[in-house]
Amino acid sequence: MEKETLKVAEAFLNAVKTMNMEQLVVLLLPDMQWSQPGNNAVSGRKQSAGDVFQMVGKMFALSGNTLALSEIKVLAVNGNQAACHLRWTASKASGETLDVDNIDVYTVANGQITEAVVYTADIDQENAFWR
Repeated sequence: MEKETLKVAEAFLNAVKTMNMEQLVVLLLPDMQWSQPGNNAVSGRKQSAGDVFQMVGKMFALSGNTLALSEIKVLAVNGNQAACHLRWTASKASGETLDVDNIDVYTVANGQITEAVVYTADIDQENAFWR
């Protein structure tokens, strides 16, 4: 179980880094759940992979297509869950920047991510950037 979880989490994060949409579609369960922290334009509970793709599209629009997974610091697995310590960066034409660490926890079943819960190290920075 842990090998599959690690394989799926690594594949997902690599697809995110390279923006491999075909791979992302395969790795996310269509009716997955995603919890994005904060009180901003992209936060809240997403009820499907389609909702997640809409959220990410909005993130790219708000950041002028600069959003990047700049570092995968830790990827740790326990059973069917993977905890990932990630660093995200982005900037706006106005000069605002985002440079934040997140912990994402992915639940994996049958080769797909069925749930993601995101925790941020700086909710105030995220809320200000994603307004």
